[in-house]
Amino acid sequence: MDIVLLVKAAVMGVVEGLTEFLPISSTGHLILAGALLGFDDEKAKVFDIAIQTGAILAVIIVYWKKIHDTIVALPTSRQAQRFTVNVLIAFIPAVILGLLFGKAIKAHLFTPVVVASTFIIGGFIILWAEKRPQSAARIQNLDSMTPLDALKVGLVQCLAMIPGTSRSGATIIGGMLLGLSRRAATDFSFFLAIPTLIGAGAYSLYKERALLSMADLPLFGVGLLFSFVSAWICVRWLLGYISTHNFVPFAWYRIAFGLVVLGTAWSGLVSWAP
Repeated sequence: MDIVLLVKAAVMGVVEGLTEFLPISSTGHLILAGALLGFDDEKAKVFDIAIQTGAILAVIIVYWKKIHDTIVALPTSRQAQRFTVNVLIAFIPAVILGLLFGKAIKAHLFTPVVVASTFIIGGFIILWAEKRPQSAARIQNLDSMTPLDALKVGLVQCLAMIPGTSRSGATIIGGMLLGLSRRAATDFSFFLAIPTLIGAGAYSLYKERALLSMADLPLFGVGLLFSFVSAWICVRWLLGYISTHNFVPFAWYRIAFGLVVLGTAWSGLVSWAP
């Protein structure tokens, strides 16, 4: 295996892990990093989706106690059953809309203007959301969520199909606008990521299996490892960060990154194509 290629896989894994759970769009950053590294062929696009599994493993470890307790209590606890149902309800819209419109979105929306616009618009939405007092949140923890709340968050998650939106940004900020506290929205976003990203990774690997071979295992293994480590660090940091800070810095970062998208596209440095 080419050492340079493994280094590129490691860099892409770090980018994925650091951006997947922040409201700044991992897809946008992976497109930019892949273009700059020359790591953007068809196999690389499957790689980008597959290494999300490493990031999800980090979430599972960080939230293992909640996951373990829920699984153990599932046969007898109404609370555990409601939490599980809520995650499944929120997951379903992305599955349906992804299967129906995934190809069309890739064909028509991966353009510099769309990516830059969603980065910038998302930044201003975060600024608007953060102006709302947190005391107005009616849901302070996940146990207070209803199936309708979960469905609303799941529908908001579908906005992340538009490149540059950010899945975590849509679910966290959308959840806050729907009445969840910053911590409850963040926690639910992480739990919802587990079936969403594992499903996307498994589907992509199955769909593009003809592109892959056993020789690709080291490449994917390095990407998964670095994605896991960087995501574990990022998730733990973010949970501490939100206890005393808001998402305003991420909003300004999104706006600045949107300008970077326009600049790299205009200069020809990055091809923002599906």
